[in-house]
Amino acid sequence: MEPSNDSLRIDRRTALKWVLAASAALQLPAGVSLAQSTAKNVSGYGKDPNLLKIHQIGELWPLTLNEHQRTTATVLSDLIIPEDQGSPAASKVGVVDFIDEWISAPYPNNQNDKPVVVQGLAWLDQEAQRRFKNSFSALVEKELVAICDDLSAAKPAAQFEQAAKFFARYRSLTAGGYYTTPVGMKDLRYVGNVAMTTFDGPPVEVLKKLGLT
Repeated sequence: MEPSNDSLRIDRRTALKWVLAASAALQLPAGVSLAQSTAKNVSGYGKDPNLLKIHQIGELWPLTLNEHQRTTATVLSDLIIPEDQGSPAASKVGVVDFIDEWISAPYPNNQNDKPVVVQGLAWLDQEAQRRFKNSFSALVEKELVAICDDLSAAKPAAQFEQAAKFFARYRSLTAGGYYTTPVGMKDLRYVGNVAMTTFDGPPVEVLKKLGLT
């Protein structure tokens, strides 16, 4: 069942807008995981990490989310970016690992996001129990959408104001994690970072539109 609110899920036709906004918010270079782009000394910023090494999730600092929280995060991430005919769901490309690593990092921006995400995931469970007498991860899609529609409304009701802020931030983190992976960039049809043997210049149509011909 499709959600009634178009802002709940990320429309892949407008995903470029999302990834640009998310990249600015996350301050991460495209295609580089947080573990590859931050310092190893958790007591401070420390020295630059070895960017030639692929660090394992949780190698640089202890992670935050427990198994239940990760299950909730997986369901929410996949509701935001579900699987389709051309691309996998968010959790299949490591978005939950990315978010867990992000909120676990010892830097100020990351630590500001930590309570937002942890408390937001707890709120989802509480709201699921209140409405449907079940945990969030156990709900059927129609029930999941009913909760998230209230959080993604253009003007959320007063009782959802704080949870809506969590949802907006979590959605940005999901987009940032997804669309900076090779799979996500392919989904966007991004063609950068590819060696070219020749370059014929901008298309004539573009030059005409810019008045440069």
